Amino acid sequence: MTHIPSTLIDRTIREKIVLVGVLFPGVSEEELDQQLDELALLVDTAGADVVARVIQRRDSPDPATFIGSGKVQELREICLVVDSDTVVFEHNLSPAQQRNLEKILGRTAIDRTAVILDIFAQNARTPEGKAQVELALLQYRLPRLRRAGGSLSQQAGGIGTRGPGETQLEVDRRRLVNRIHHIRGELKEIDRTRNVQRQGRARGRHREVTLVGYTNAGKSSMLNALTDAGVLVEDRLFATLDPRTRQRQLPGGETILFTDTVGFISNLPHELVEAFMSTLKSVQLADLLVHVVDGASDHAEEQIAAVRDVLVEIDADHVPELLVFNKADVAGSRARDLAKNYEGSVWVSALTHENLDSVIATIGDRLRSHDRVLTLQLPLDRGDLLAAAHREGDVLDTSMTDDGVLIHVVLDAVGAARFSEWRVSA
Repeated sequence: MTHIPSTLIDRTIREKIVLVGVLFPGVSEEELDQQLDELALLVDTAGADVVARVIQRRDSPDPATFIGSGKVQELREICLVVDSDTVVFEHNLSPAQQRNLEKILGRTAIDRTAVILDIFAQNARTPEGKAQVELALLQYRLPRLRRAGGSLSQQAGGIGTRGPGETQLEVDRRRLVNRIHHIRGELKEIDRTRNVQRQGRARGRHREVTLVGYTNAGKSSMLNALTDAGVLVEDRLFATLDPRTRQRQLPGGETILFTDTVGFISNLPHELVEAFMSTLKSVQLADLLVHVVDGASDHAEEQIAAVRDVLVEIDADHVPELLVFNKADVAGSRARDLAKNYEGSVWVSALTHENLDSVIATIGDRLRSHDRVLTLQLPLDRGDLLAAAHREGDVLDTSMTDDGVLIHVVLDAVGAARFSEWRVSA
């Protein structure tokens, strides 16, 4: 099955891409179309245009070319007709399959992982983000090195060939491996710095809430709505790579740290998960995950499942989760209906702030649900303890007794341990 648009606009600047998907047993045509639609969005984000789609039915991948020799020849003819620069496969290609395809097609053949890595390479801004992307790129390209003539580069420029680490692909394997080790060392140093920052936050007893969600679900807009962060919001995939942390006070007086993270996607490349592990620790160590869902998407349920799969992969599935169905200004009643289907979830429009107060109140309730109301008897001459109780918890009431100051305070497990010496029966 092949689809070629009847009219092609001038594409003298942007690459021309042919998408290839394989319909394996157990996968419906609708599911494959959905996957290819998402791949087309990724290609567009990377700066190229899809000019044709090719679909092949197979029981299993062909070891040599993934789609079989006959289909490769058909694909070659289609590429000539549309004058494509690159062929992008929805499924992962082995290095051998990629080499064989490029030899037959006479043009670059890459997979979905390469497209995602290319987008990350274009969007990385901070030194940490650039180092993480470079590590992921080099790990992906290492088994795909070209040895002919001593060159390790791709056949041509374009998607899958850009980004940090490009020059490293022109040197031999030994130097490439050394570069990977060097970047890992840099990221370990950055991770140590982050750990020091986290320890400081822990001493301050500020709760940490991390925003997670499918790419382009509106996490940056949600961060702006919650904290007036003023971060740049773009309607494109993976616009945010580097974590941003802002703080705000909840109605109860607690200071909360909100962190925005990189967006997730189905089948997130393992190279990216490994490279971004230091950044993703903010997800693992959060007190609460605000899982932002695009309430206007027809595939919201599938996107929720994809995000939860990534949370399992990074060992963050144990962190309490609050589902927030965003874009109610676009989705209308759909966002509200979705929220009703998931117990404990809420809906919101991060853009117009509709129902934002309910989201903030729910976040506060979720954080306090693990707290405990304790009765403390503090000495009269220990004003520092009373101040600490106000700082670390929510003091409900205070009364004077012959033995000192009696207070009822809401504290988390850490705070309760710190005040255990002055605890009395309620």
